[in-house]
Amino acid sequence: MKLTILGRVSIIVVILFLATLWAFPMWDIQLAAPQYPGGLSMQIWINDLGGDVDIINGLNHYIGMKTIHKEDFNEFVYLPIIMMSFMGLGLVVFILNRKRYYYIWAGLFVCIGLLSFYDFYSWLYDYGHDLDPKAPIQVPGMSYQPPLIGYKKMLNFEALSQPHIAGWFYIGAGVILALVCFYEWKKSKKAAR
Repeated sequence: MKLTILGRVSIIVVILFLATLWAFPMWDIQLAAPQYPGGLSMQIWINDLGGDVDIINGLNHYIGMKTIHKEDFNEFVYLPIIMMSFMGLGLVVFILNRKRYYYIWAGLFVCIGLLSFYDFYSWLYDYGHDLDPKAPIQVPGMSYQPPLIGYKKMLNFEALSQPHIAGWFYIGAGVILALVCFYEWKKSKKAAR
């Protein structure tokens, strides 16, 4: 069955939402502490890191965390390729104009999203737990893993991790895909009666 007009329009909207990944950061980690009244931040882009990465690396040295360098993350190479491919597949789905391809495309998005969140969590876990045993500051049993999303207190630092502009658009793209899949399925069911 063919897609409804809403289904076809949603493909273009999702592609435009995902294009924001190259214009804005995906994720934002904010750190606050008494000695940094203005706070520190690190933004994660689809292919880069931004913000106070050098200062954060200097602080992380004291607790034994590895330094954070863009070159250490293969994700900055393959994630842009995956997202461009996904957007290109969206254009193919638009041209083929079939519901089943739309469902497959939306399912692929769910898989990419879940794998991305798992990868990000693993990245945070590794940095927060794989600490240098010779670090100047050691607190037995303490890990310094920032939250994937939300707030966490670590020593005298408060960390807040949340989506940035492109991250919200990414989440919005997922919501649109889910809602339109449901809408298309309901329309198909109604038409079959």
